[in-house]
Amino acid sequence: MNVRLAPKTTRAAEGLPRRPFSVADVEAMVRAGLMSEDERIELIGGELVPMSPKGIRHEVLKSALNLYWGERRPKSCSFVPETTLRLSLDTFLEPDFVVYPREVGLANIKGENVLLVVEVADTSRRYDLGRKSKLYASFGVRELWVIDALKSTTRVFRQPSATGYAEAKDFTASEPLVPAFAPSEFTLRLDELEQP
Repeated sequence: MNVRLAPKTTRAAEGLPRRPFSVADVEAMVRAGLMSEDERIELIGGELVPMSPKGIRHEVLKSALNLYWGERRPKSCSFVPETTLRLSLDTFLEPDFVVYPREVGLANIKGENVLLVVEVADTSRRYDLGRKSKLYASFGVRELWVIDALKSTTRVFRQPSATGYAEAKDFTASEPLVPAFAPSEFTLRLDELEQP
């Protein structure tokens, strides 16, 4: 017997006004059991947006970064993988890593007080380099790294504005990635990461 599941997204209301959700609405839906706590979504301008599935290259690279930074992190900073970065009342994103000053605390991180956001792109490369980078910039994230898990290259974004980043520079796997705002312990070369 074939069971057909309803799609996770619809297009029936395309062009029509929608009821926007807030971060608090989404958190209430999770508490009420209407949404799974680990459902892969982001909230952008009040609209729920499903995230791309993670490929194995994404998971391998993310695990390598987690191990590398976990061994080197200075006491002044914390980093957290796959956290909900609440940017406004109606927008949250789910970056792969957020580096922030320890005294800020996880509950208080915002776009303007994070030191570095890292996205590992596999199936989401176009979105991460385009729409998502503009969202981070518009909320004051000072530095964003989008690491291409397929090509082992990185685009580093700096100098955020309301419309995007003024600076974007590409790096190969053999070039050092040196953060402008996070401590030097977060410097790395992709080709030197140990694969888990």
